[in-house]
Parts: sequence; C-alpha cells; structure tokens
Amino acid sequence: MPVDVGGKIAADKLTIDHSQQYSSMKKSIQLALLVFTSAIISSCGGKDEKAAKAAAAANQVKAYKVLEIQPRDATLNTDFPASIQGQQNIEIRPRVDGYIEQIYVDEGAVVKAGQLLFKINAPQFEQEVRTAAASIKSAEAQVSTAKMAVTKVRPLVEKDIISKYELESAEYNYQAALAMLSQAQAALANARTNLSYTAVRSPVNGVVGSIPFRLGSLVSGSNAEPLTTVSSIGNVYAYFAFNEKLLLEFNKDTKGTFAARIKQLPPVSLVLANGSLYEHQGRIQTVNGLINTATGSVNVRASFPNPEGLIRSGSSATVRIPSQVKNGIIVPQSATFELQDKRFAVVVGADSVSKNVPITIRENTAGLFFVVDKGLKPGYRIVLEGVSNLKDGSKIKPVAARPETIYADLNN
Repeated sequence: MPVDVGGKIAADKLTIDHSQQYSSMKKSIQLALLVFTSAIISSCGGKDEKAAKAAAAANQVKAYKVLEIQPRDATLNTDFPASIQGQQNIEIRPRVDGYIEQIYVDEGAVVKAGQLLFKINAPQFEQEVRTAAASIKSAEAQVSTAKMAVTKVRPLVEKDIISKYELESAEYNYQAALAMLSQAQAALANARTNLSYTAVRSPVNGVVGSIPFRLGSLVSGSNAEPLTTVSSIGNVYAYFAFNEKLLLEFNKDTKGTFAARIKQLPPVSLVLANGSLYEHQGRIQTVNGLINTATGSVNVRASFPNPEGLIRSGSSATVRIPSQVKNGIIVPQSATFELQDKRFAVVVGADSVSKNVPITIRENTAGLFFVVDKGLKPGYRIVLEGVSNLKDGSKIKPVAARPETIYADLNN
C-alpha cells in the first residue's frame, strides 16, 4: 500500500504551526494580564496614597493668631459726613434802579467789610442831591430873614411902638423858616443816602460768589437774582446728623440743662475733602430739639474758625467726634464677622476648639476697632484673622499675638 509521505509532512507542519501560534497567543495573554494587573496595583496604590495625604491634611491643625482680651481705656473717633456753610451767606441786591457802571471784584475774590463791589449809574440821585443842597441854601436865607425881622420888631414892641402881635407874627415866621431848613436838610440827607446806594459795598468780610450780571445790565431791587452773594467765612458751620442712640451716648456723662450738656461735649475735628485734618478744632454749638421721625436722626451744627479762609462755603467735609472709653472691651474689626444681621467673634477655649460667640457693639465706634458691650469678657481669647472662614468647633493651633502691636493705632 503506498504511503503519502508529502501529506504526512504537511500535516505535521500544520500541527507545528498551530502549536507555535498557540504558544505565542498564550504568551501575549500572559503579558496582557501582567500589564493589567500592574495597572490595577498601581491605581490602587495611587488612590491609597491620595487618601492617606487627604487624611493627613484633614488631621493637620492650622495655626491662628489669638488675643487675650483685657479692659483698656481709649479714645475712639466717630466720623460724620458734613456740609460746610459760611457763618453768613448774604445776598447783595441793589437798592436803587440803574445800570451797572463798574464791577470791581471777580467771582471767588476775598473781600473786606465796606469794600466796593459794584457801581450803579443812576444820575437822578446826583440831581436830587444838588436840588436838596440848593433848597438848604434857600431855607437858610429865609431863616436869616425871619431872624432879622424878629430882631427888628422886638425893640419896637418893648417901647410900645407896635403891638405884640407883630412880634409874635415875626417869631412864628422865624420858626417856620427853621422848620423849612430842617426839611431841606432831611431831603439832602435822603438824597445822599440814595446816591450812596449806587456804590454797592460788601457788608462783611467774606468770599464773593457768582456774578450773573455784567457791565451795562439794568438792575433793580425787584430782580430775582442778586448781584452776587458774599459768604462770611471768618467762621464756618459744619452741618451733620446722628441718630438718637448716639445723642444719648454722647450726653450720658454730662449733666445740667440741654445747653449746658452741649457745652460739655468735647472739641471736634474736621477732615477736609482731600483727607487732610484741618488744623483748627471746632465746637458743637447747636443740636436740633426735634428728631426726624423719617430718618431717626437729629441735625447738629459745629462751628470752626477759618482765619486763613481755607474752607469755602458749600464744600464737603467730615466731622470727627472723639469719645472716651473707660475699661472697655475693644477688639479689632477684623476679629469679627457679620451673619444674618448679627455680629460674631470666635473664642478659643482651653481645648483649642473655636466657638462662634454673638456680640453687641456700640454704634459710635468707627475706624479699625469695635467697643463690645455684650458677648465677650476679660480673659477670653479671640481669633484675630480669618474668622469668617473658620467653622464653629474647629480644632486650631493658637498663636498668641502681642497686644501692643494690635492696639498700636488705637488712639491715632
């Protein structure tokens, strides 16, 4: 029987090829499993490492600056926006009708009392002066004539040459002449007064406001606009307002009548619009007796000397009122935060755990500090910074702050 050697060889070759392919596939699968297993192990190891780092970060205690509260005395300033007015704002109006002949000042000029501002051309008043002066001369001549008549008649009456009636008549004529002279003198004085009104002068020391009229303008006392306004700035008034609670706070340590209480208020300062402090201090002069029911505030006026004329009427400024605090609990504003219309501070106990404490502050505190009336006691330790982000009940690492550093700007 013949043997198919070629077919056997081919079958053996096919068997060998299948065996090699299977071995190669097995190696590929093993390599893939190895890579996959390594990736899983690596991934699990990374997650465990991240979790460990997160846990370590969560367990790490953050350091915060804390301050132990102690009572202290201080002077705190409260600022109030104010508007400035001159002690007198006088409208300059013409008292006679006429044309503006001369303007001797410019807007914004500083003038003295009696200084000439305007000249009004009104020739009729010059004519009235001349007429009145002539009337005086005529009246004086009539007086002289009447006096001579009396002097002539009196001896004749004394000698019974003529009757007393002639003397009495002469004396009456003399009295009438004197009356006419007085009337003529009064007319001259009135004419001169009217003529003086053509020269418009400043009644006070001050600063000239706007001048709406120009040369040749017809002016009269019935004009709606004044010739100008002169603001007396030897002293200036600062008008501002504060609420009823502050009024009670400022007056709680004073005694006597309302006027006496105002006099006992401390001197006040003025912060100008550029932020500089005015060199002269002022005093509160009046406090309105009525509280505005709509705003709950009371109007106040303070007076400041202005010898250099630095402050002008109509400018804006800030009135700064000092208030004395005796044995008060004073904390930096940065150590508090506001939540739902309430203010809180963060207190740290002996276990270094934070606790949010509601506090009540005075309304007349400003600047960088608060005066605390309720919520904090001497010996409490409060967190100074980052309180708004610190959760209640957090474990922290307290770092004591130096009080002299915290309160360095308290009385500045």
